[in-house]
Amino acid sequence: MHNYFDTYVVLVVLLLVGAGIVGGALAANRLLRPHRPTVEKLTTYECGVDPVGEGWAHSYVRYYVFAYLYVVFAVDAVFLFPWATVFSAPGYGATTLGEMFVFLAFLAAGLAYAGKKGVLSWV
Repeated sequence: MHNYFDTYVVLVVLLLVGAGIVGGALAANRLLRPHRPTVEKLTTYECGVDPVGEGWAHSYVRYYVFAYLYVVFAVDAVFLFPWATVFSAPGYGATTLGEMFVFLAFLAAGLAYAGKKGVLSWV
């Protein structure tokens, strides 16, 4: 009979070996790479354009809200497809239908809240 902590010893050894491989690769990269800093190399890279002005730029918060809403509805699609396959399985019809209506009600409440706050207006 094995000790309970023997399985954790294997896990710790594997984590140490993995960390050693990653650390060794990073150390080898640092030792073997050429290091010749110049003014051009130390300049901030901005897609091939020389940086001008300050580093601060104004951006609209609504773009982040659009991205957030996209993620919410993408997650909705991810949950709807498996639900459609389980719904057809025998014995899961009423339960999965009720769970999906609760899920869709939460999404509809979020969409109604976003509409009330004016997030969905594109002007």
